[in-house]
Amino acid sequence: MHPFLSGIITIIVGVGSCVGYFYFSNLILDKVIFPARGPNTGRNINRANQWRPWLFVFPAVFVLGLYLVYPVIGSFIRSLYNRSGQEFIGLGNYATLLGAAEFRTAFLNNVLWAIFVPALTTFFGLVAAQLTDKLSWGNIAKSLIFMPMAISFVGASLIWKFVYAVDADIGLINAIRAGLFGSEPVDVLQIPFWNNFFLMFILVWIQTGFAMVILSAALRGIPEETIEAAVIDGANPFQIFFKIKVPQIMPTIVVVWTTITVLVLKVFDIVYAMTGGNFGTDILPSYMMSFMFRDDGRATAVAFVIMIVVLPVMISNIVQARKEMR
Repeated sequence: MHPFLSGIITIIVGVGSCVGYFYFSNLILDKVIFPARGPNTGRNINRANQWRPWLFVFPAVFVLGLYLVYPVIGSFIRSLYNRSGQEFIGLGNYATLLGAAEFRTAFLNNVLWAIFVPALTTFFGLVAAQLTDKLSWGNIAKSLIFMPMAISFVGASLIWKFVYAVDADIGLINAIRAGLFGSEPVDVLQIPFWNNFFLMFILVWIQTGFAMVILSAALRGIPEETIEAAVIDGANPFQIFFKIKVPQIMPTIVVVWTTITVLVLKVFDIVYAMTGGNFGTDILPSYMMSFMFRDDGRATAVAFVIMIVVLPVMISNIVQARKEMR
C-alpha cells in the first residue's frame, strides 16, 4: 500500500475511532446506565456528570498502562530471573551489578554527565540568550546556535568524529596542536577520564540552542520596571543580570536544567557511535546494551536502575513546571 494512502487511512480510522468512542460511551452513560428519566432523574444526571470525565481520561490511562506501566512491571519481574529466564534468582542480578567494576564505571560516568552537561548547557544557553537579545543580528545568531538541534545524535557524532580525528589534516584539535605547538597527533577519545568530557561536549553543543530559546523567552518576560529601578539605583550590567534577571527566571532555569538532566540520563547514541562504550566511556544505557540478546535478566536490571535514577528528576521537573504555570 502506498505510504500516503496508508497515512490517510490511519488518520480516518484513528479520528473516527475517537469520535465513535466518545459518542457511544456518552450515549450508553446517558441512556442506559444513568437515564435522565423516572423518579431519579436529578440523581442520574449528577452521577452521569461525575462519571463523564473518566470517559475522556480512560483512553489516555489505558494507553499509558499498556505502553508504560505494564512494560515497567514486566521488566522488573524479568530482572528477577537468570539469563535464560527460567530460574528465579531474586535480586541476584542487582547484586551482580553492584559488584561489577564496569557497572560502577558506567554509573559514575552517568553522574559526570548529569552534573556537567546540564550545567554547561544551561550556562551557555543563558549567556547566548542574554547576548543575542542585545545584538541587531541576534535572530541570525540564535538560528545558528539552534541549528544543531535539527541534527540527530548519531549525525552530530559523525560530525564530531571528524573534529576529534587523529589525522591533523582532518581533525581540528590535532591540527591546532600541530600548528601551534608542533605536537604529535593524539586520539582524544582514548584519553582516560577526559574522553568523557569530549563526548559530553557534543551533547552540550546540540542542546545549547534549546536552553537558549527557552531562557530567551523567560528573559523577555521580565518586567522592565525592575530593570529600570535597578539602573536608577546605580546597578551595573553584571549586577542587573545576576541579581535582578537571573533570580526572576530561576524557575525556568530549573525546568531547563532538569529537562536536560532527564535527557542526559537516557543518552545512548553519542557514546555508542563515538566509542561504543570503550576506553572507559561506558554509561548505563550503553552498558545495558552490552547485555542485550545474551543476558536479558541483567539488561532489564540495568534498565530498571536507569528508571529509578531518572524518576526523581522527572517528578521534580513536573512539580517545578506546575509551580511555574501557577
